[in-house]
Amino acid sequence: MKEETLLDSVHSLAWPPRQELQCSVRGHGAGHLCRMGSAEMTLPPLVETLSDRYGSPRNLATGGFIDPTVTEQRGLPLLRPFGTAVLEMRAWILGGSWIGCGEIDTGEGRRVVLIIATRPAPVADGLPQDTTWLDRLIALTGHRADREYTVDWVAVEARLGCGLPADYKDMVEIFGYGAFDGFIDLAVPGLPSEESDLVGDALRIAGWARTDGYSMWKPYQPFPAPGGLLRWAFTEQADEFFWLTEGPDPDTWPLLACGEEGEWSRFDGSTTEYVYRLLTERTLPHSVARYVETHWFQSYSD
Repeated sequence: MKEETLLDSVHSLAWPPRQELQCSVRGHGAGHLCRMGSAEMTLPPLVETLSDRYGSPRNLATGGFIDPTVTEQRGLPLLRPFGTAVLEMRAWILGGSWIGCGEIDTGEGRRVVLIIATRPAPVADGLPQDTTWLDRLIALTGHRADREYTVDWVAVEARLGCGLPADYKDMVEIFGYGAFDGFIDLAVPGLPSEESDLVGDALRIAGWARTDGYSMWKPYQPFPAPGGLLRWAFTEQADEFFWLTEGPDPDTWPLLACGEEGEWSRFDGSTTEYVYRLLTERTLPHSVARYVETHWFQSYSD
């Protein structure tokens, strides 16, 4: 199969997730579909294209060595059909689907393969009542970071001139740069893009307000105005999520969301509770729960 055809088939196979995937390759069981590339096809260009679409991949196999932490919830369905023939495998999540791209040993040489497999929904029910909202969010998305996203919070808060909510800082260190359900993009410190960098975005918005006025945020004003709006997340559909920086304690700041039509909604609770509820409560304004049943975090960190 040619590279263009192989890549074009990915999204239609993975989204929306199918109830039953049945591979036609002899000896392969249910729960996945795989497609073999041509003999001339190489892995790096495919990985680069899929990473542009679905974020940074997880590395499940390199040089025939399988990551020992791989489980059913961490990519095993992408490896199982090929057994010991797996040489390389990169993995992405798209809702209830795993997307894998790798190389296998066919006995006659290396061959690129693309595989779509059913991803079991992470279990977030039955957690102890005192489980933090951050831990609930981790359980809901099945997220596992290969390494912590490191931030010099002292320097960040010095640049802003204020503290930041503690649970937001914990969330950033665990999830890093990326988007919940591939939709709600976190603004995090330390990024080259002004829009995605928490501090750079705050300075950019403050500059707009100084030159163009405050009409975009009525009846509020953007940070650093007293009690101003400080943006911590956004979507491609022009939804924006802010803290209302009222008072000296950032852990008590209310959260505000604004849609494309300029309508405002308020949430009184922590940042991680709000994200959790955005993913799970259909009636909450700006919720994605009406469109997504199996949740994930799409990482953009290298």
